[in-house]
Amino acid sequence: MRPLKTLERVLSKAGLGSRTEARGWIAGGRVRVNGRTVRTPDFWVDFSRDRVTLDGKPVKPGKKLYLLLYKPAGYLTTYQDPQGRPTIYRLIEDLGAWVAPAGRLDLDTSGLLILTSDTQFAERLTNPLHKVPKTYLVKTSTLLGEEQLEQLRRGVTLKDGPTRPAVVNRLRDSQKYSYLEITITEGRNRQVRRMIEAVDSKVLKLVRTAIGPVRIGELRIGRYRHLAASEVEALVAAQT
Repeated sequence: MRPLKTLERVLSKAGLGSRTEARGWIAGGRVRVNGRTVRTPDFWVDFSRDRVTLDGKPVKPGKKLYLLLYKPAGYLTTYQDPQGRPTIYRLIEDLGAWVAPAGRLDLDTSGLLILTSDTQFAERLTNPLHKVPKTYLVKTSTLLGEEQLEQLRRGVTLKDGPTRPAVVNRLRDSQKYSYLEITITEGRNRQVRRMIEAVDSKVLKLVRTAIGPVRIGELRIGRYRHLAASEVEALVAAQT
């Protein structure tokens, strides 16, 4: 069976840009396949046999990239925002290649975000069937008692169903707040925030510190680094 991919995906996987950008290049007549201009983004291409060019330059398979970004709060995990709010792509403008986030962090959440050009790796990392653990530091709006922590550990019921049991450690309490470390093996929308609300409190601050065995460590907020080969291998091993 020939390994066919759509033309827009070929351009994106080569690390040249997003699929949205690729569709614009194709519609603009800048892309040729075997010397013929193609304006259809879902045109099927066998990258091992067909010659694809962008502005007359050959398109070659891109090197697989794996990045760890320390996302600040206030940045969207998306390429563009109609409202003009900052996105994570402002933080990697000097990369010179296209990568996509493996999962998301909401606008108000900071912490570890993995970006990659390896779509299969990203899909396995984010698929809840593989149960890759994700660890967060949480500041709650009230002091939480042991019974509330036990509820989180057993699993709480949300609108989209019961959660899996979580690993919950109390780090410390102040006069008003509890500071927790929570590890979950799901990736529902705003899940940790909703879990805390289910035990009658709210999240004041949320930072993701680890995905599987990979941790932020000393990386400064707003910066990124390439994952070591050993870290990529460890993440693959964590995908049960």
